[in-house]
Amino acid sequence: MNNELTSVSLFMDSESSLETFAAKMAKNSNLDLVIFLHGNLGAGKTTFARGFLRGCGYQGLVKSPTYTLVEPYLLDGGKNVYHFDLYRLVDGEELEFAGVRDYFDDQSVSLIEWPEKAEGYLPEPDVICRLAYQGQGRQIDVIAMTTRGNEAMLRLLAD
Repeated sequence: MNNELTSVSLFMDSESSLETFAAKMAKNSNLDLVIFLHGNLGAGKTTFARGFLRGCGYQGLVKSPTYTLVEPYLLDGGKNVYHFDLYRLVDGEELEFAGVRDYFDDQSVSLIEWPEKAEGYLPEPDVICRLAYQGQGRQIDVIAMTTRGNEAMLRLLAD
């Protein structure tokens, strides 16, 4: 493998197409990723998380953990997806008191909305997803940041 990291930019014309893309990404990912989700309010971060969870086989309600900071999802086989929404976080240090380090292990995926609110208190991302309004749809830029993230991106693009 060369040392170049993979990135892709795509236009999603609907909420459904964004969920489908995120589900496909989940199916091509290891369960030991940290994914940062950047974007303005309403840009599709929670929609992405819902699609990702559907791709992992989760069929229940997916809600934004805006007030609880993290929503854990236990999947078949004992695997976990943690959906963080740090929008209301005042200080990243709050995460230390909440035991945030316990969530990051080699048997889980962490989807983190508003990661910039906890800079210095989160692990480095394996993948960054930037979502932005573009007309009636959304632009999504997905960038691998680590070897593990790059492997997931290469599998996604080959699928």
